[in-house]
Amino acid sequence: MKFNTKTIHGGQEHDPAYGAVMPPIYQTSTYAQTTPGGHKGFEYSRTHNPTRKALENAFASIENGKHGLAFGSGLAAIDAVIKLLKPGDEVISTNDLYGGTYRLFTKIFEDFGIKFHFIGMENANKVEAYVNKNTKLIWVETPTNPMMNIIDIKAIAEVSKKHSLLLAVDNTFATPYLQRPLDLGADIVMHSATKYIGGHSDLVMGALIVKDDEIAERLYFIQNASGAVCGPQDSFLALRGIKTLHVRMQRHCENGEAIAKYLKNHPKIEKVYWPGFEDHPNHDVAKAQMDGFGGMISFVTKGSNFDEAIRIVENLKIFTLAESLGGVESLAGHPASMTHASIPKEEREKTGVVDSLIRLSVGIEDEDDLIADLEQAIG
Repeated sequence: MKFNTKTIHGGQEHDPAYGAVMPPIYQTSTYAQTTPGGHKGFEYSRTHNPTRKALENAFASIENGKHGLAFGSGLAAIDAVIKLLKPGDEVISTNDLYGGTYRLFTKIFEDFGIKFHFIGMENANKVEAYVNKNTKLIWVETPTNPMMNIIDIKAIAEVSKKHSLLLAVDNTFATPYLQRPLDLGADIVMHSATKYIGGHSDLVMGALIVKDDEIAERLYFIQNASGAVCGPQDSFLALRGIKTLHVRMQRHCENGEAIAKYLKNHPKIEKVYWPGFEDHPNHDVAKAQMDGFGGMISFVTKGSNFDEAIRIVENLKIFTLAESLGGVESLAGHPASMTHASIPKEEREKTGVVDSLIRLSVGIEDEDDLIADLEQAIG
């Protein structure tokens, strides 16, 4: 199947009980057994649930993987990946990443003896310089949050294979519509399915997708043992979201391009970060590994004034000032005080997350209305 068909049919089958086209919401915690261990593949819903299983099959299909796992949040999914490690192990991570990921790594797992190196990953050779005998995992976000930096997944995969390391890629911003890291050599793909995969700002969920049976078995064990799973209602909503992922992403990309170009030509805007610009760092890599440039944009006003940035986000009317991204509605955020507040100011600013940076999640409304809203807010 091609991608647009996979979003609707990939990994799916009609419900065996009554032929329901959409998987039913199996709102149950347990399942009847005819004899101890005599069940139909489901015994307890932390371990398996038919609605969640249908979703996990869909995750695997759209990422060209073999195994999908659904979690209660994106951070729960990341938590499961780091639990593959043990004290003394080291992780190489991009230095420009979601603040919640940074907090989980530094405030939780560093206390358990896992060491993290946060570095710029624009050059794969630079990444290799940090590999030592304790390195076990490379953690990549691309495009990164919120600077839209592009990391060459194929080049990093060559480094990880050379040194027998795991490579995990947070594919939240790109989605499998634009980028499929497993095809580029990654071992694990992670999504905050809260965002584009759900697509309607009505659920919180995480996803992991892998090809390797052994890695999958270890992650399934962690998923069941730690128990950070999503419920059947959210699984149903995510499945419904996946079915329109391709049409939504097409419009996100179209609107994102229009707004990025509008902002770049605006006399009051200093800098616009969007991978589709030819002068964007690693634009050629983005062009090669992505099928489009997405609907996420960050920008800074001239003079890089904090008060001006706050004034703009407060004055927006169609763009909603809110955490998160990837819904059908356009959202605006102020990373320094919202999504990246958990990263120390001096660490943030090293990567460009200054106090005046504004991040947009461009929705699927009419582009003229979105541009008019920015026009009146910027003034």
